[in-house]
Amino acid sequence: MRGKQYPPPLKLTAPWEKDAGFGRKLKTYRNHTKIIAQPGIVMKVLRRKRIVLFMAYFLLLVFTMLNLANYKWTKEPQQCNHQMRSTSYQSRSDIRFLYRPSLAKKRQLIYVLTTWRSGSSFFGELFNQNPEVFFLYEPMWHIWQKLYPGDAVSLQGAARDMLSSLYRCDLSVFQLYNSPGGKNFTSLGLFGATLNKVVCSYPLCSAYRKEVVGMVDDKVCRKCPPQSLRLLEDECLKYNTIVIKGVRILDVNVLAPLMEDPSLDLKVIHLVRDPRAVANSRIKSRHGLIRENLQVVRSRDPKLRRIPFVDPGHKANKKDGSDYHSIGAMEVICDRTSRTLRTALNPPSWLKGKYMAVRYEDLVDNPVKTLKSIYRFANLTANHDIESFALNMTSGSSSSSKPFIVSSRNATQAASAWRTVLSIQQIKLVEDYCHHAMSVLGYERVRTAGEAKDLTKSLLTNSKL
Repeated sequence: MRGKQYPPPLKLTAPWEKDAGFGRKLKTYRNHTKIIAQPGIVMKVLRRKRIVLFMAYFLLLVFTMLNLANYKWTKEPQQCNHQMRSTSYQSRSDIRFLYRPSLAKKRQLIYVLTTWRSGSSFFGELFNQNPEVFFLYEPMWHIWQKLYPGDAVSLQGAARDMLSSLYRCDLSVFQLYNSPGGKNFTSLGLFGATLNKVVCSYPLCSAYRKEVVGMVDDKVCRKCPPQSLRLLEDECLKYNTIVIKGVRILDVNVLAPLMEDPSLDLKVIHLVRDPRAVANSRIKSRHGLIRENLQVVRSRDPKLRRIPFVDPGHKANKKDGSDYHSIGAMEVICDRTSRTLRTALNPPSWLKGKYMAVRYEDLVDNPVKTLKSIYRFANLTANHDIESFALNMTSGSSSSSKPFIVSSRNATQAASAWRTVLSIQQIKLVEDYCHHAMSVLGYERVRTAGEAKDLTKSLLTNSKL
């Protein structure tokens, strides 16, 4: 370590005191802030800067003129050459999809407003058989089953929200009322699907053709392959007319937000029937309407005084209990029908030109004429096959013994069957519940049992609508 030689320390000098490697030695000044200006050099530098700036300005001006020359002015925004043909499935459940403005022509939307046992199954077939119509049968049934035992009135909002989605071909709403852990809904999982011409026809199923008029055999349709709701949505989007028939919207005023929605072109066809005939049919099919009767009766006002259901001396039995709920439901049904009729008699702006009342008795008495009137309102055309279908279904020789089944029958005879079946006490009870609706719709009241059973006397007058 002692014999090791270390290099001498570096001597640092200021830059202005040495050569700096540029071939000449810089002069040093005691006053470094004093600079002797050289006007020739300064002017030369400024002259070069002016030339550069001028050239840059000239090039900028040239590029601007070229851009303006190539720009195409148009009054409307240009359309994209590539049009999106379909929308992804997941976006349909997005709220932005529900309320975005539609680029296509508005679909004609129809809601058949009616109640149980009013001939609505046959009435719905007049649309189900039309090849231009996407038809849904009682979709709100799923709400009532899932939210049982909720009363009928409290379920109105949920039913309206479902309609809002369905009219936009968003069928994912059915999944909201699926059982926890249950399988995904398919086309065959919808209520009434095995009688639906869209579900049972090509391209979803090869069993039927939509353009061929004729009833669907549910046993045949059950063999169709279950399709996803996405495929059913895609099929829905192909149609310009969507018709939904339902008995679970009790009052047209519930639909006001949908009818005021500028993105929807919704019309309402109000199918009505003599309330006494409705009550008789409800009693006949009471076992199939137990849950619905309880949900409707639960909506009654408990403070109202009511006349006795049976004669004071009559001994009550189990049948009277089920009949009580069947007829008791008429109180709520007729009260809500009266609200609809009051609105229809003095229609607000959202209902003008969008409401049509159809009496079931007029339909079965003159089916072809009534069908043409209905189709005209719905912007549809009735062809010969559909007219023949309506005529054949109302002029059969027998009466149906099975409720909820659409078949050829003597519809005129069925419409007046209540007159020989109901007791005078039951008739009076229904008339007491429904007197306002009967007066507006043109159904006369009876005074005695003999008058009710006299089938030669018509109880129909002109409707006030």
